[in-house]
Parts: sequence; structure tokens; C-alpha cells
Amino acid sequence: MTNPVLAPGNRAPAFTLPTDNGEKVRLTEHRGRWVILFFLPLALTPSCCLQAKEFQKEAEKFMNLGAMVVGVSPSDHHRHSEFRKKNKLNYPLLHDRDAKLAIRYGVYRERKNNVRNYLGIVRTTVLIDPAGKVAHLWDNLRVKGHVGRVYSRLEEELQG
Repeated sequence: MTNPVLAPGNRAPAFTLPTDNGEKVRLTEHRGRWVILFFLPLALTPSCCLQAKEFQKEAEKFMNLGAMVVGVSPSDHHRHSEFRKKNKLNYPLLHDRDAKLAIRYGVYRERKNNVRNYLGIVRTTVLIDPAGKVAHLWDNLRVKGHVGRVYSRLEEELQG
């Protein structure tokens, strides 16, 4: 499955979204630095918790490379707050009510499970360069080992 909207070299869609504590995060305010934007289908599910914890474990390493980690989910503020506490997260979790940002990034689309097809968030990470362009995209990813792949790619981009 490939992303129908974004590809490396495209300008990343701008956004302003609230965090679980009510602060606003704007992509344009982070021009000049790398942004790792990852989309979670639903906060507090096992795979989402694992992914968030893995990014948290490496958050300082990403910061040392000049990158900011940002999670996005359609989950409500209460669920995000609980998710943050449970997983001891210190990076922003953005509330994408109605999945409007997910739609703009092409990650809200048809999914399948053993029972049915449905519309939802496809687990995706977007590496955005300091100019605001997509440097790399991991679409419909597997959680295990993913954060290490993101870190390696960021190192490659910085050497590049």
C-alpha cells in the first residue's frame, strides 16, 4: 500500500493542532529543523503504546540530531492525556479531531482487518526536512524496529 497523497520531495501540509494540554503546535514554527511526524490509529492500544514508547526511548537522540518528534491521533484530549501518563511521553501528542490532518497527509483511508473493511488511520511516519518538505515516508509500517529505521534514515539525510 502506498500513500496516495505524499511522496518524498512534496511540501508537507502545514498544520496547527492542539496538544492534550491545550497548547498549539504549528509545523511552520519548526522550519529550520527536522520533524518526525507519526500517525497513531488510536491512543492506548497495544501497538500504539509500543510505538510511542519506542519514540520516547529515542527522543533525546533525535533531539541531539536537531529533530523534533510529534505524535498525531484522532483520539480525544482525555485519552491522549491518559496515554501520555501511561507511557511517560515528553513529546507533543496532537489531537486531530475528525482526522482532517490525516486526510491531508493521505493516511486516513480504507483499512482491513479479519472481519471487515473500514476507514481509519494507517500507521505512518513522515520525516520532514528543515525546508518543510517530505524527506522520507514510512506507510502502513510495522512497529517492531521502526524507530531504529527512522533514526538511521535521519542520520543518512544529515550526512547526505
